[in-house]
Amino acid sequence: MSDLLLKNINQYIHLSEEDFKKFVKPFEYKKFKKKEIVLNEGDYCLFEGFVLNGCFKIYYLNETGFEQTLYFAVEDWWITDIDSLINHVPSILNIEALEDSEVLMISKKDKEVLYETMPQIEKLFRIMNQKSSVALQRRILSLTGKTADKRYLEFLEKYPGLEQRLTQQQVASYLGITHEFLSKIRKKIYFGK
Repeated sequence: MSDLLLKNINQYIHLSEEDFKKFVKPFEYKKFKKKEIVLNEGDYCLFEGFVLNGCFKIYYLNETGFEQTLYFAVEDWWITDIDSLINHVPSILNIEALEDSEVLMISKKDKEVLYETMPQIEKLFRIMNQKSSVALQRRILSLTGKTADKRYLEFLEKYPGLEQRLTQQQVASYLGITHEFLSKIRKKIYFGK
């Protein structure tokens, strides 16, 4: 179960088997059913979660009530509301399981203890946060500077195979367009119409 987590962190730092056991000890294994809410807007986010299996959408409702998906988290991805977690403010995000899912979750308090007792863990999360910042910057540039067609192609590249696990409405929400417009894009790309 934690093999996927070990593989994930080994991309950034190396932990001995003994250190990995210390690292993973405070994580709590949780299962979520399809459509189960992990975090509601207005609640305080007190966790970071590593997705072992399944799929989540991280989204918010804009001023007009339109659902805007920031990202999807599938196997080998992390879920949290970093603003709420770090700044201890109410979340503006919602996290929902789109499939029956399994997650390893760690509390902010337990993560802080790891920082104190295992300095390499602070390096791990610093690197992960830097990579997350880069991804966020690229997402903003894509949303503000690229056509919906190009955003759709980027989505397919970033999340290979995920489109088959999502509804057309969920993909459209990620792209910031209506599902009708997504249908037109797909027809144009796949059928040249």
